[in-house]
Amino acid sequence: MSEAEQESRSEGRRKLSRGARQAQLIEATIATLAKQGYARTTMGEVARTAGLSHGLVNFHFETKEKLLSTTLVYLSDEYRESWQSALEAAPPDAPDQIAAFLRADFDPKICTPEKLSAWGSFWGEAQTRPMYQEHCSANDLYYTSTIEALCQRMNDEHGYTSDAILTARVLRVVTEGLWRDLMSMTEPYERDEALATVWICAAAFYPRHFGPQGLLGA
Repeated sequence: MSEAEQESRSEGRRKLSRGARQAQLIEATIATLAKQGYARTTMGEVARTAGLSHGLVNFHFETKEKLLSTTLVYLSDEYRESWQSALEAAPPDAPDQIAAFLRADFDPKICTPEKLSAWGSFWGEAQTRPMYQEHCSANDLYYTSTIEALCQRMNDEHGYTSDAILTARVLRVVTEGLWRDLMSMTEPYERDEALATVWICAAAFYPRHFGPQGLLGA
C-alpha cells in the first residue's frame, strides 16, 4: 500500500470513536502478536496491521507496554465473559453447567488461531509474567473457584466421590493443554477434536452424565 493510499485509508477511519479506535488497535495487536510474536511486536507493526499511522497508535496507547497490557486485559476479560455467559445461558443443573463451562473454552469467538497465538505470546515471555499476574490473576482465581464449585455440586447432587478440587484441576489442565496444542502444533487438530478430548476426560469422572460426544441425553 502506497503512502498516499494509507493516508487516505487513515482519513476515512478518523471518524471512529475513541473506544472503537482502541478496539481496532487491540485487534491489530492480537493479529501482530500472532504473526510476529511478543518480542517483534512493535507500535509500528501494529500501525501497519491496522492500516493507520504510527502517531495514531502512540496517541491512544503511548507505549508498547501500555498497548500490550491493554490487549492482555481485553483477552482476559473476553474469556471470562464468554464462560460466564455460557453458564448463564445453560440449564441450572450441575451436569449442564459443567458441559457449558467446558464447551466455552472452544467457542469459535474465543478459540481462534490468532487469539490462541496471542495468548501463547503472553504465556511464553517470562518478562510478561508480572503483567499477567497483575491483570489476569483475579480472573484465573474466579475461573478456578467456579469449576471447583461445579465439581463439588456434581458430587453433592449426583453421588460422585472424586475429590472436587483435584477433578477441577484435571479438567483445567486438560483444557489448557489442548489450547497449547492448538497454538503450537504444525498441523493442529480441529476444535471439535479438542472438545471431544475434554468430553472423554469428563466421562472418566462422571460416567453417568458424560460420554465421548459430551453430555449424555443432551
